[in-house]
Parts: sequence; C-alpha cells; structure tokens
Amino acid sequence: MTGGSGPALDFETRLAHVAGLEAPEPRSRSLVEIGRSREDRPILACRLGRGATRISLLGGCHADEPVGPRLLARLVSALEALAPDDPLLTELAWWILPHINPDGAARNAGWQGPDDAAYRLSDYLAGVRRELPGDDIEFGFPRGPGDEGARREPAAAAAWWSTAGGPFDLHATLHGMAFAAGPWFLVEPAWVARAGPLMDCCRTRVAELGYRLHDVERQGEKGFHRIAPGFATRPDSTAMREHFLARGDAETSGRFRPSSMEHIRSLGGDPLTLVSEMPLFLLPGVGEELGPPDPAAERWRERIAGWRARLATGEDGAPIDAEAADAGLRTMPVEDQMRLQWTLIATAIDLAREGAASP
Repeated sequence: MTGGSGPALDFETRLAHVAGLEAPEPRSRSLVEIGRSREDRPILACRLGRGATRISLLGGCHADEPVGPRLLARLVSALEALAPDDPLLTELAWWILPHINPDGAARNAGWQGPDDAAYRLSDYLAGVRRELPGDDIEFGFPRGPGDEGARREPAAAAAWWSTAGGPFDLHATLHGMAFAAGPWFLVEPAWVARAGPLMDCCRTRVAELGYRLHDVERQGEKGFHRIAPGFATRPDSTAMREHFLARGDAETSGRFRPSSMEHIRSLGGDPLTLVSEMPLFLLPGVGEELGPPDPAAERWRERIAGWRARLATGEDGAPIDAEAADAGLRTMPVEDQMRLQWTLIATAIDLAREGAASP
C-alpha cells in the first residue's frame, strides 16, 4: 500500500505482529491518565508519533467486546519499540485509547481472560454484562462544551482529543458482536464513494482467513444503511434517538448523545470514521436470507436464549458448549479478529493519507 502524502508506509507488514498473541502488553511510559471512570478507575491513553496525519483509535466502548482493547494494547507496544526516526512515527501521529471502559472490563473479567485464544460460549453467556441502551459509552459523548450530563469516560476522551490542535484524519472505534456470520465493517457515510479500496482489501483478507462476511439489511435502522455484503454505514445518534422514539421510549431516546465518530467529525476537517465489528461466535446460515427478519438469525436467537436460561438454573456449561458445536456454532479465534481489525486500520490510514493529499 502507498500513501499519497508521503513515501510508502507498509503499515500492514511493518506492524503485522501486533495481532500476534505473543506481543507484550504496553509499557506504562506511554500510557497516561486522562480521566477517571464512574467507579474511579483510571482511563489511560497515549500519544505516539509527530507526523502530520492524525489517527485516533478507540477500544472498549462496550466492555463485552474485548478484542479491540487487546489489539490496541499490542499496537502501543509495537509503536513504542520503533526507533524515533521511524516513518511510522515521523509521518503519523497516533492517539490511542486502548480501553475507555475500565469499569465494564472489571465486570466482564470472569469470561474474558487476557490471554484467551478464543472465548468459551458458556462462560460468555453466564458472565456477560453490558450497559443498557442510552448508557453506553459509544453514544455518550458531550453534546457541547457545557454538557455536564455526559458520562465521565467519554467526557475525558473528548477533552483529551481537544488538545490535538486540529482535526483528525482517521478515527476507528473497535467494536465486536457476540454472534454473527462473520466480520462486519461500518463506514463513514461521507466516505462511502471513496471507500472502494478499503472494502476490497478487507473483503480479500476475510476470504484469505477462511471467513465469510456478515451481511444484514437494517433498512437504515439506527443509521445502518447496507453498502455491500459485509459493509454498511456507521450508526448515527439522530437515527438512534428516532429508533427509540418510534418504539415509544422517549426516555431512552433522550439519553443518546453523539458517538465518538460524530464527535471526532465535529472537530473539523473530513475525517474517515470507521467501526470494526468482529464476532466472538460464528453462526452458519445467518445472512443467507437478508430479511428482515433473517430466519436463520431468529432460529439461532431462540436457541441461544435457551442455552442462557439453562445456565441460569446452574447447569454445567460443558454440555451446552458441546451442543452448540454440534449445531455448527464456532468460536472465532482472537488472533484472527485482531488481524482483521488491523487490516481495516492499516488500509484506512493509507486511504486517509491519500484523501489528505488530494486537492
């Protein structure tokens, strides 16, 4: 890959090892505290590099989506190990917030070990904890400078980003899905016409790793407009509010604030914003009929609800894991999830640099 605003930076090859499970955790010399969580845990972030292209990477908005923070922790280590004159540091400026939700991470620690090669279905179903709609961090960013009702975590991130001294070129927030047919990628609406190279690269990499893309038709619900199989526009806070209003839930609707993507774009420029959605568990048949509703997804939803209910009665998880495997459910290795997240980031950096260089 080549970038339009400088010499070729082979992002994917140069830092491919960040997706390896052997990569070390980040060293404390780069991470600094930018705020405190609701439960008074530190929120850590780092700035690395001094280049003209500003890159923002965010993980952990939903703490039941652990792979993004794992990748970003390893990316910090990889960047720290570079020589000061490395082009990845002289041409790029990295703003990395590996885990914005330390409270949620603590609540989900029982099923997501830091060195897990994959996650166990029964552990996930018994131990997963997630904030309710309207209280999640991704859609909790301040509406403006005087918005004192925003959660402490996104408010801290917003204050930190404000010190950048200018707009960002790229913002990627790394998310996940519990169950899906495969990886799903969400693209900034203003960049859809320019996203062809990024989509081609991600599509190829997914196939090389032996997966199929998740495909779903949401018909614009919450801002998800299908672009192509495996790709949709990113969600939007206005569409989120409208969704809950249409369901008669004005209280939840009123709690939605801008997303991290919308906040980054409010800082100026024309940044490419992206969301990665990597599944923990792969479901055969989902997406073969788009719906809505998707009949295969509905059947799986009922089956998963049944397994969850059995675990709630105290049933041992091993028979449920075996039953799920016999039904065709597969766990997606963490390393593959991280590799695909990195492919998205690396390709997006290249695309953003080309966009910045265009007249």
